[in-house]
Amino acid sequence: MNISIKWLKDYIDLSGISVDEIVNKITNAGLEVDEVIDGSINYANIVVGYVKEKKKHPNADKLSVCKVDDGNEIFSVVCGAPNVDAGQKIAFAKVGAIIPNGNFKLTKAKIRGEVSFGMICSEKELNLGEDHDGILVLDTPAEIGTPLAKALGLDDVVLDIAITPNRADALSHIGVARDVAALFGREVIFPKINFTETEKDVHKLASVEIKNEVDCPRYVAKVVENVEIKESPMWLQNKLQSIGLRSINNVVDVTNFVLYELGQPLHAFDLDRLSGKKIIVKSAKEGEKFVTLDSKERTLLSTDLMICDAEKPVAIAGVMGGENSEVSDSTKNILIESAYFRPSAIRKTSKKLGLQTDASYRFERGCNPDLSITAANRAAQLIAELGNGQIAKGEIDVYPKPIEKRIVSIRFNRITKILGFPISNDIVKDIFLKLGFVVVDENETSLQIEVPLFRPDIEREIDLIEEVARIYGFDKIPPVEKISVLLAPKTDQYSFTDKLREIFTGFGFNEIVTNSLWNKTTAEKFGNVIGVLNPVTVEMSHLRPSLLPGILSTISRNIKVKENSLSLYEIGHIFNKKNDRISDFNDFVEKESLIFALTGNYQNKEWFQSERKFDIFDLKGIVFDFIFSLFRTEIKPKNLVVKNQDGYNFYFELKMENHLLGKGGEISSKILNEFGIEQQVFAFEFDILLLQKMSKKRKKYQELLKYPKVKRDFAFILDSGIEVGKIIKYIQSVSSILLKNIKLFDIFESDSLGNKKKSVAFELEYYESSRTLTDEEVDKDFWKTIDAVKNKFNAELRGK
Repeated sequence: MNISIKWLKDYIDLSGISVDEIVNKITNAGLEVDEVIDGSINYANIVVGYVKEKKKHPNADKLSVCKVDDGNEIFSVVCGAPNVDAGQKIAFAKVGAIIPNGNFKLTKAKIRGEVSFGMICSEKELNLGEDHDGILVLDTPAEIGTPLAKALGLDDVVLDIAITPNRADALSHIGVARDVAALFGREVIFPKINFTETEKDVHKLASVEIKNEVDCPRYVAKVVENVEIKESPMWLQNKLQSIGLRSINNVVDVTNFVLYELGQPLHAFDLDRLSGKKIIVKSAKEGEKFVTLDSKERTLLSTDLMICDAEKPVAIAGVMGGENSEVSDSTKNILIESAYFRPSAIRKTSKKLGLQTDASYRFERGCNPDLSITAANRAAQLIAELGNGQIAKGEIDVYPKPIEKRIVSIRFNRITKILGFPISNDIVKDIFLKLGFVVVDENETSLQIEVPLFRPDIEREIDLIEEVARIYGFDKIPPVEKISVLLAPKTDQYSFTDKLREIFTGFGFNEIVTNSLWNKTTAEKFGNVIGVLNPVTVEMSHLRPSLLPGILSTISRNIKVKENSLSLYEIGHIFNKKNDRISDFNDFVEKESLIFALTGNYQNKEWFQSERKFDIFDLKGIVFDFIFSLFRTEIKPKNLVVKNQDGYNFYFELKMENHLLGKGGEISSKILNEFGIEQQVFAFEFDILLLQKMSKKRKKYQELLKYPKVKRDFAFILDSGIEVGKIIKYIQSVSSILLKNIKLFDIFESDSLGNKKKSVAFELEYYESSRTLTDEEVDKDFWKTIDAVKNKFNAELRGK
């Protein structure tokens, strides 16, 4: 989107504001400037010259040798244009100039024996038009030697702004002026629309009917009669030229001018070529053919919106007009179209036809339906002025269901919370007023904002807060010298699942993410499935009742590419019906689950080790390690329940405090065959919600020990049939609370110890969290334990 600074000054006072300031401000406010194009630089070393003399080239019939005055010096220039002549003011490019069309640097050159010190330029060479058959003869009061950019009004700075899709309001000079005004505290100067109408009622000259009110909520028509089609004045040509548009004629140029001034696309019809002097807005016929202004035949669908007269289509709505109603040199009466079309309808048509125009680009993003009459009147005013036409009385405005403006509340304390610093209530209010919003109600805590229809992107409070931030200035956000961080356990769901990921990643597992939709046949084998209303395909028709099919499918794909040894896990939601019919949320259950699976080799064959495959004990070990990592507690045998279960060769459940935390085992070959897997797979699935509840109960804070530990070792010789576990439990029962840990560090059996005897050695660890223990109290407890074990198990203390 090109914005001319000179043009922008028509709508806002920019005195005292530099181009660099504008660029920085609007870029920081979301209108990113990609390029700054300075016209005076583009036409450097090109001046208004004067042909003092023209002579025939001595060595070429079609060339001339001219004497060109640049105001200071006379230059000899070889020229091949047939229309060059003495007494003309021309565009003279001096040696060193860079010619805009071709971007080449001009040097002194010898042409057929004559030295040329410059170039007399054509329109095309200067990128001012398409005419290259002759030179550009200037009709300007500018003095000889005046820089061409200044003489033609091309000494403009143009900003190439990258407009994001949500900011359709900024696709015009008025739209950008509105932001600039808010940023610099200036006022927007809207163009004055003032014209005289004839006594002819527009409703007697034309009529409008909308048959598709969904895709065309509003259509405005204005009629200008007895228009003279001719070349646009220089001011209008320069305006369009500055932003890269080519002048066509006064009527078409006006519609382009209003488009880039106000942001409202317009279309001018030759009223006399409209059958019945009527406009009908309706959907196209399927397969209908239509020739657009670019002389290409388009095939239409029934979803395309068309502008028709009483007999035929005359334009593709919001995209491009047709050859059968375009303005030509013989046109006298003009019907100006200023409409609002549904953005998604225009977007579909434009994409399908592969045809994007300045009009469709804006309609796709959402125009302002409130601007329809204003734009039509502005165009009528200019067409009448530039074409000596007469404006018919009134306008045709078909607007069956006016679009309502949205009311959105914004809380001052919410602004502070989101941005991290307070902004004065008065400043907030002023920002919205400067942007064209209406404050319908206010109090000490909030504002009620009526959102104008040119801002369809503003839907919620957070959108309004963004407006405050970008206009107030992100650069004004104060630096924070100190940030307070609460060092507390994270208890929210996301933090908990992150913790689960940390554990399994630490175990060496890889996380996968699989599709939550499955075909009905597969899904039904793993639970009570729920179908979706509008499935994309039959393979994605039902919500997954388990994470198992997803992980088996992943294993299958990996095995097919020779990745046979896998340790995988996934966290995701599963869905199961509780009742046959779903009428509300109570008829089904959604859970977040964690599944992990093992398959292939635990260790590969190497010269120093043999191959070993994963087995059910590896699965059990991971379950044990996971629970310990999460709860810091050991799983007891009573927590594991082995059952028979369809789909498993071996199946067990993990229960703690009467909660079923997880289930799994070795998957049966019947299930594996359905996924094309021919090797063992072990999988276990946890209920994350129950894990989280258990985790909250078990989390405890324990202060680091400040006092020293005391360790004592001893070894007993006793009968080999005595279980070590029984000895440990007995030691715990007879010792005092000073004994905190018991560690078995050696078992030794030998005939030298006696028949059916063994030696067991333990390390006892004593400490108290509140004080330092004395040797006397530790020794007392230690020897008490020794004597008790000797008596209980008929044991002999080694080394004594």
